[in-house]
Amino acid sequence: MKLSNINRYSRPVKLKVLTIKILHRGKPELIAAIAAETEKPKKCVEAILKSFTDNVVAEVAKKGKVQLIGFGTFEARERAARTGKNPQTGKDIKIAAATVPAFKAGKLFKDAVNVKPAKKKATKKAKK
Repeated sequence: MKLSNINRYSRPVKLKVLTIKILHRGKPELIAAIAAETEKPKKCVEAILKSFTDNVVAEVAKKGKVQLIGFGTFEARERAARTGKNPQTGKDIKIAAATVPAFKAGKLFKDAVNVKPAKKKATKKAKK
């Protein structure tokens, strides 16, 4: 059935093709995006990404830091021992101290995420 047959006042409408943005970008989508942008094969990009993540994990596991200026810093942080509650019984439980991985976003990354709309300039009204 044509759009124009729905009722006598409707007319056919040309629909534009919409570009759908990926709301959640996983590893395969990230590899495809980098490969398209750099014009490199996906296998090459995948190997580079694996090497990057392996090196970051190895350095943070040694309690070191990996700092990418403008992007952020990957590091290990110490979390102190604490007391928690078992939600089912309500009893106190001891949670041991742990070393956890952490990421602190850099200034350029924060600024890119926190884009503020431009302020409109206030116009002065002419006095009569």
